[in-house]
Amino acid sequence: MDATALDNLREALRGPVVAPQDAGYDETRSIYNAMIDRRPAAIARCTGTADVRATIAFARQTGVDLAVRGGGHSGPGLCLVDGGLTLDLSPMRWVRVDPENGTAQVGGGSQLGDLDHETHAFGLGVPAGINSTTGVGGLTLGGGHGHLTRTYGLTVDSLIGADVVLADGSVVTTTEKEHPDLLWALRGGGGNFGVVTSFTFKLHPVDTVGVAVTVWPVERTTEVLRWYREFLPSAPEDLNGFFAVMSV
Repeated sequence: MDATALDNLREALRGPVVAPQDAGYDETRSIYNAMIDRRPAAIARCTGTADVRATIAFARQTGVDLAVRGGGHSGPGLCLVDGGLTLDLSPMRWVRVDPENGTAQVGGGSQLGDLDHETHAFGLGVPAGINSTTGVGGLTLGGGHGHLTRTYGLTVDSLIGADVVLADGSVVTTTEKEHPDLLWALRGGGGNFGVVTSFTFKLHPVDTVGVAVTVWPVERTTEVLRWYREFLPSAPEDLNGFFAVMSV
């Protein structure tokens, strides 16, 4: 990406465009998995839908590889691309709760902690992940599960609408009545159907959630999993659990 192209991108965006020679570049390209060390040619920090459209148009016109970053929790680092362009949604962090209709609209760069903080004030919530800094976008479009999943299902089960910027730059609002095929694809399709700038979720009543951790020697993994397989089907649906096998 030459200097002229970079200047053109900067002129088209309201948000900053961070390049390797800029201060803060290493901080901006860092993600949750510190094993990933990729160096994009530029990181476009989008402040709204207009910036997203301009970034996609730039990638389409120049042919540069494009990656999309929400919370930066992609394990394999798919939110960064060497020598390409990262469309960074992280400045778009906002949540609007409608307690009367039991819904929440969430900016594409929001994190789970943002969503939980706003919905909890109304005794409501969305079944989502277990780490507050995970991006709402990546988790939702990947299916999404967490401590409320046995009670309320996957995160996508509560997704009822989205605003999406498509590859041609057009903006589509999808619901079960408008462009329902796109909503169906977003709810578990596992592909890149566009850049979601906002999500609309159906909310559920949530009060106090208790969390406990049990730790077992790794050689007892098979035994514990067999016990859990027999125990869980008869347990109340308010009880949820998951396993991590790791060296600590």
